[in-house]
Formats: sequence, structure tokens, C-alpha cells
Amino acid sequence: MAENTEGTATVIVIGGGYAGVMAANRLTQHAGLTVRLINPRPHFVERIRLHQLVCGSDDAVTDYPQVLASDVDLVVDTVERIDAAGRSVTLASGDSIGYDYLICAVGSHSTGEAVSGTAVSGTAAPGTAAPGPAVPGAAEFAHPIATLESARRLRDALAAAPATAAVTVVGAGPTGIETAAELAETSGHAVTLVCGEVLGPYLHPSGRRYVAKHLARLGVSVLQGPGAEVTAVSRDSVRLGDGRTLPSDVTVWTAGFAVPDLARRSALSTDAAGRILTDETLTSVDDPRIIAAGDISAPSGLPLRMSCQAAMFLGAHAADTVLSRIAGNPPTPLDQGFFGQCISLGRRAGIFQLAHKNDTAKRLHISGRPGAKLKEIVCRHIIRTVAGEARKPGSTTWPKDPGRRQLLQSEPGEPGTQVPL
Repeated sequence: MAENTEGTATVIVIGGGYAGVMAANRLTQHAGLTVRLINPRPHFVERIRLHQLVCGSDDAVTDYPQVLASDVDLVVDTVERIDAAGRSVTLASGDSIGYDYLICAVGSHSTGEAVSGTAVSGTAAPGTAAPGPAVPGAAEFAHPIATLESARRLRDALAAAPATAAVTVVGAGPTGIETAAELAETSGHAVTLVCGEVLGPYLHPSGRRYVAKHLARLGVSVLQGPGAEVTAVSRDSVRLGDGRTLPSDVTVWTAGFAVPDLARRSALSTDAAGRILTDETLTSVDDPRIIAAGDISAPSGLPLRMSCQAAMFLGAHAADTVLSRIAGNPPTPLDQGFFGQCISLGRRAGIFQLAHKNDTAKRLHISGRPGAKLKEIVCRHIIRTVAGEARKPGSTTWPKDPGRRQLLQSEPGEPGTQVPL
């Protein structure tokens, strides 16, 4: 099944986000490849800056020539279906493009987001509505923030709202925390953050206490604990599990992420969330020529945390798997660790929660103004890393997690997955 290294082969990468661009750039180290990146937009979206776009401190857009290798053929279109048997993809324009190998890196979006089938880590084009959140009224009345279009719509809605408007942010993860803090610092609106059980579930308790104190200093009302989950959303309020009704002129939905249904529509095996089931080399359990990277991948039924940090390195690993198969060599299994999690708390504070390589939080964190500076350094470094791979393909390295193999031996994973150890 390997291609002749003296000939040519075509690799299609679906999705121009962190995973897709990293994969496409890394593939260019093989001079005999034709690499095509298919993305709904002609520019790269920095998803981790979308909360800044909402409040006017960044446009969250980078031109592709700044991050994408010149040898990569950018196709601005939407993939409607993958034809594994025919080794081709069907585009919304009606065209069909053939491939020898395919890397699917279509990312994720907010639950209820109106997106096309190729949502790509904040770079999805608008299109058909994804299945909405189970909360009544959320899809109709809440504003998601995971794509460029939805962030722009939220920005416009906030600009049109009166100064006295009550704003509710639903979701206790990094996106919810960052959005609530940014809005409280810059918009002048009364902001409530509805967390459900706990604020910042990933954070160590010490880091969580710091975030709670800083949000309080910014004037954010934080609701957490039993009954602090949203059970219904209307045009001007949200209802909580304990029966309370909160006024909410603008409701922002960050509680949960979903993946596009491209894999399911293409009859590929997926987990319950719709992520492509792969082995530890990121190869689809259905087809050795289809590789999954980023939020859409579920290696051994045990996917990594959805994040740009994981997406970049999964994209690099996916490219390495393709290059190994083309060379006739066995691809290596996944070995990826984590550094931690950065969360901005407005423009003047933040927290960098350090983590063990297995992505569990340490007690140590860096907060305050140093945390804000570190978060900005990380955001810029991500772009430099992706662009650096374009200039010198194959140069990106990442932290390793030797504990993953032990985890795989103790977890059954999804039925049908391959777990080479």
C-alpha cells in the first residue's frame, strides 16, 4: 500500500486550522508529494483569540502566506463527503479531488454552532446547523463563539446592546472564563459566568481559587455548585437547575464542543461523539490511507484534550504517519504529552496552569500580569511554530508522555480500535 518514493503522490488535508496547517507544512519535506489543503476560508483563524475579537483587541485572523508553506496548494472550498473506496473527496462546489492519502483535521465547534461539515478549529464556514445543545432555547437564543462568524455576530450583538444589558456566559472552561473576563474588563456590561458544578475543572484548586478571586475583582458574578447549570435559554433570560431565572439580554454559549458529522456522513467508524476512530498512529481503523488529526481524532478510543496544543502536535504526527507509509516504513505510535493550560483574564492578568505530561494539573501556576504576558507569548509562539514548520518542515518537536501506554493497557477503549504497544 506504500507509494513509490521516486514517483509522485497526492495528500489531501481537510481543514486549515492548527492541526491541518501543521500537517500540510510538515508534509512538504517530501519533495515528491502534491499537498492540497482544503479549507472554507482563504485565511487562517486564531481560534484562541476569538474572545479578543469579540471585545475588539484582536481580529483573530492571519493571512495564510504567513503560516502556510508556498508548496501547499490551498483550495478554498468545503468538503461534503469523503469517498474512501474511490479515494476522493466531493466539494461543495461540485468538484471532486482524488488522493493517495488523506488527513482529516476538521476540528470542532460549539454545540449548536451553525457550521458546514468541515468545521476546522475556529475556521469553519457558515452552513447547515449542527445538532444543538440539549438545553431548550440554547441553539435559538445563545451566541456560540467557536468560529470567526459566530464571534463576529456576538461582537455585533454586544455593540447593539444597551450599556445596562445583562450578559451571561455559560461554561466554566477556558473559553467561558476568558470571554467573561474580557467582557467584564472592556464592555462595561454586568457579566455572570454560569459554571455548573465547578469553575475551571482542569485547574488545580490553587489555580481555581486565583481565577475566582480575579473574576470577582473584575465584577464577574460566578455561579457554581449544585443547581448552577443552565436548563433553558430564552431571548432575555436563562433558567438554572435550582429554579432561578436570571435576566440575560445576551447569552454566550461555551458549554461544550462537538465535531462535524463529515466522518459519519462518509461512513467512517467514529466514537459516540463523532470523532474518527484510529489506532495509535492516527490511522483510521477502516482505511490505512485515511489519517485523523486534532479534535476529530480518537486514537484507541482515548482522545486527547481538545486544544490547539494537542492539535498542532497531532497534525505533525499525522504527517509523519503518512510520510512513513509512503516510504514503506511502519509508522510510530502516538507519544504526546502536555505542558499545561493558559487562560487569559482580560488584557492585564492571566494564569498558566502547569501540568504533568499526562495532562493533569500540577499545584504550580503562574498568575497575574506574568500570567497574562506568558499567555500572549504562548499565542505568538503557536503562530511562530506553525510558520516555522513551513520554513523548515520536520523541525517541530513536542513533549512525550510515556504513561499513555500504561493507560492504554488499563483502558479497553472503543470496540474495533487497534492499540499497537
